Amino acid sequence: MKLELTTYDIANRLLEDEYANWSRAGAFALAEWLEDMEEDTGEEITFDVVAIRCDFSEYDDLETWASDHGIDCVDLGVEPDDDSETKQDAIRDHINDNGFLIEFDGGIIVSSF
Repeated sequence: MKLELTTYDIANRLLEDEYANWSRAGAFALAEWLEDMEEDTGEEITFDVVAIRCDFSEYDDLETWASDHGIDCVDLGVEPDDDSETKQDAIRDHINDNGFLIEFDGGIIVSSF
């Protein structure tokens, strides 16, 4: 038996997870990303709220993610006096080289890697 979920259903189930800390915008961004991933790969995704909570985390911005993971922009080849956009691009590239980055208005979601 299979139950098909809408974007709204997925986001609401993510928000109902008392052990996760998704914002409403983050839950919808992640739900849309999961749907896009399913379409792009042609493979059905089994919705598992615990696995999703373990595999993805939400952050306010790229710099917060880097700080929480002990990543200094110098480690990414960026000079301390480089502008913010250059630093953000380096962090973005690092995440995309190692996992998945979902950017949305109000924050980011990063896959574990």
